[in-house]
Amino acid sequence: MSEHSAHPAYPVGLRLTGRRVVVLGGGTVAQRRLPALLAAGADVLVIAPSATPSVEAMAEAGELRWERRAYRPGDLDGAWYAVVATDDAGANATASAEAEERRVWCVRSDDAGAATAWTPATGRSEGVTVAVLTGRDPRRSAAVRDAVVEGLRDGTLTAPRHRARRAGVALVGGGPGDPDLITVRGRRLLAEADVVIADRLGPRDLLDELPPHVEVIDAAKIPYGRAMAQEAINAALVEHARAGRFVVRLKGGDPYVFGRGMEEAQALAGAGIPVTVVPGISSSVSVPGAAGIPVTHRGVAHEFTVVSGHVAPGDPRSLVDWAALAKLRGTLVMLMAVERIGAIAEALIEHGRAPDTPVAVVQEGTMAGQRRVDATLATAARTVEEEGVRPPAVIVVGEVVGVNRAGTGR
Repeated sequence: MSEHSAHPAYPVGLRLTGRRVVVLGGGTVAQRRLPALLAAGADVLVIAPSATPSVEAMAEAGELRWERRAYRPGDLDGAWYAVVATDDAGANATASAEAEERRVWCVRSDDAGAATAWTPATGRSEGVTVAVLTGRDPRRSAAVRDAVVEGLRDGTLTAPRHRARRAGVALVGGGPGDPDLITVRGRRLLAEADVVIADRLGPRDLLDELPPHVEVIDAAKIPYGRAMAQEAINAALVEHARAGRFVVRLKGGDPYVFGRGMEEAQALAGAGIPVTVVPGISSSVSVPGAAGIPVTHRGVAHEFTVVSGHVAPGDPRSLVDWAALAKLRGTLVMLMAVERIGAIAEALIEHGRAPDTPVAVVQEGTMAGQRRVDATLATAARTVEEEGVRPPAVIVVGEVVGVNRAGTGR
């Protein structure tokens, strides 16, 4: 094969749907290659005396066929492509020779120079497959691939589209505040936006990265006169989408966790506007985690309940059964509750929760100004006032607060 090694490989995309691919070996190399082959629709046959649990699970699920034996000459009959990845150098050489004789493109994990095909480092982003070959330097291939894919995903590497983009709205959960905690899809859609309507609690730092032509609208400053603010936001979303723009509604946390995302989705659907919903990392889990608090922990809490504290106990608008919550043994996570923590703590104690139940208040979680203040139900209101805690903050009630007191910082 030395004569082939002096020349660069010819890149090509194989369309393997319904075509036989033989994989010799069931170890970690096969485990890494199989998902892409299955995603390509290949008819995969694995031949190996043993396999990793992941490969075995693929066989049990019917995704591929597995013959539990060693390679035998003739196994590549009818194959279009072969992956030779056994731990037997002699078998690998024999299988490679068979592939050459049968004109089957063959990848070898133990000797790339003796192979007739190389597997590129691949990645995908929004329907684009990036494949990188650098000869015998797989680490460099992976590094180049990662750089290109990351650039496509976060919008720093852009390429013009040659097909019309459909206008519409994406409801994007921006996560708890740290710009690195937005999802890959959310960041990509943000980079494609013509208009961004942003909440105060969204990842504000990402707005500075938008191109100059993108119109950024602060949702809190939308004029609404006698109408409710949410109705005005809905109207703005519809107006910009109907004008042919792609609109991203950037919200803090997750759009459907106390984010009124469904109200916006319903308004858009009623106006005939296509909507994409991108889930976000909810502050109810991420903020406690950033402060060293697991919302569940073996032997301590087997459940956690997330509650909105924007309405105090006893308020006729409240939909929360505080008496039932007080009887639960697990973790209670409260959002938008800082200003009503006194009334909430009193209600929980009144209905049976122990006054010495640990409480942690995490202000500006995941952000540079994050801080954690610890108290108990009995002292929470006083502590919040004395420490000057202000929204946004997440309040955690339960024994999990004391699980990892040493890990209270970011």
